[in-house]
Amino acid sequence: MSDKQKKPQQTLGENGIYDAKSLGAPKVLILGVQHMFAMFGATILVPILTGLDVSTTLLFAGLGTLLFHLITKRKVPAFLGSSFAFIGGYAAIAPMLPDASGELTVANKEMLPYACVGVACAGLLYLVLAGLIKIFGTGKVMRFFPPIVTGPIIIAIGLTLSQSAIDACASDWLIALVAIVLVVVCNIWGKGMIKIVPIIIGVIGSYLTAIVLQRVDFTQLAEAKWIGLPVHWNETGLSVLFGGDASMIVSAIVMIMPIALATMMEHIGDISAISSTVGINYFKDPGLHRTLLGDGLATIFASLFGAPANTTYGENTGVLSLTKVFDPLVIRIAAVLAILFSFSPKFAAIIGCMPAATRGGVSLVLYGMISAVGVRNIVETRVDFAKSRNVIIAALILVLSIGINYSAAGSVGFQLGSLNISFSGLAVGAIVGIVLNAVLPGKDYVFDEDIPSDTGVDFAVRGRNK
Repeated sequence: MSDKQKKPQQTLGENGIYDAKSLGAPKVLILGVQHMFAMFGATILVPILTGLDVSTTLLFAGLGTLLFHLITKRKVPAFLGSSFAFIGGYAAIAPMLPDASGELTVANKEMLPYACVGVACAGLLYLVLAGLIKIFGTGKVMRFFPPIVTGPIIIAIGLTLSQSAIDACASDWLIALVAIVLVVVCNIWGKGMIKIVPIIIGVIGSYLTAIVLQRVDFTQLAEAKWIGLPVHWNETGLSVLFGGDASMIVSAIVMIMPIALATMMEHIGDISAISSTVGINYFKDPGLHRTLLGDGLATIFASLFGAPANTTYGENTGVLSLTKVFDPLVIRIAAVLAILFSFSPKFAAIIGCMPAATRGGVSLVLYGMISAVGVRNIVETRVDFAKSRNVIIAALILVLSIGINYSAAGSVGFQLGSLNISFSGLAVGAIVGIVLNAVLPGKDYVFDEDIPSDTGVDFAVRGRNK
């Protein structure tokens, strides 16, 4: 990173800060805690929905993030949390079992390891694409992802996540509004450190409000142990690779691997969003092949040990956009904290007791920030909507991504032999957008890593903040 990039900006929350150490250790630690809180709600929701272990999930979210940072030369401020894209795959291979009352709440511990193997193999596709980019160059791949494709995909990522935030808020709108108001007030009118830690303030304020109003059940906290191992061999993918049913392994791989088509598109959109937010061209340095490699290896590693697939987290991109602190160091602090707390079921219980409305209120703002970054991506690269081809591409990406996600089926499925394959709305929207951009006439986009307007990302952020 150049000296100009490293030079800290002194106006907290206003100008980009690329060297968090200039703020002092206590503030850097608080910023790391904030990033951990931002990812926590969504990260633990995936194991709750699939039956995987929460502590294992935390451990490999942290380890996966550190691995990603190592592979990307410690340059990209991305946190890797649980991927929602694979929930359908887990449900197909290891559906939840009925409890005593008939509700589907019991984890399918016997089949979950097979699903984990399928997810690990999906991670291998990341490595294949990373290798192709390394061999043929980023330009040959990125020409299929111009701003008219990546912008609407980023918008769709935020909007498709929004349902979970609204559902959580609906459980107690008063508590959710406390979180929303605190985040907005602190970010707009806050001064100094208050302005760059709105998420923590929103979470704590909303949580305390719920406690005062006696809307928190601490039964789970009382029953949790202080210390516990986060990995259980019988729940890992490795356990079935060495002694499992071969036919079930193959079925899981065939069923789940295609989902990687969606998550790789999402990865490119997320890296574009992070680049646009931070103002640094991560497609060029450290390179898209490195970010894909890091994400893929983290997913393989996590899945083999019984954790969900990892993915670059939009929640933390939202925090970057809110705080303007872009130093990857704060993300690594969040990762280390996640690892430490994964050994404490008591801590997981504290977060688990947090009202869903608190998480929902904070997520509502963060998911909106993701979509706003997509809009900014389109505006700042001056996409020409006077061209019918651009209108059609953007329209179909948005309508398919959002419409399918909220349809009765929730996905588009087809039969492959005896297997049912399904694609999420985001996957369908991304694929349709990429294909249309490739075949429709009138393309005026030529990818060039050195020209900001050709990357789909604005790299002039620091210049405007001087």
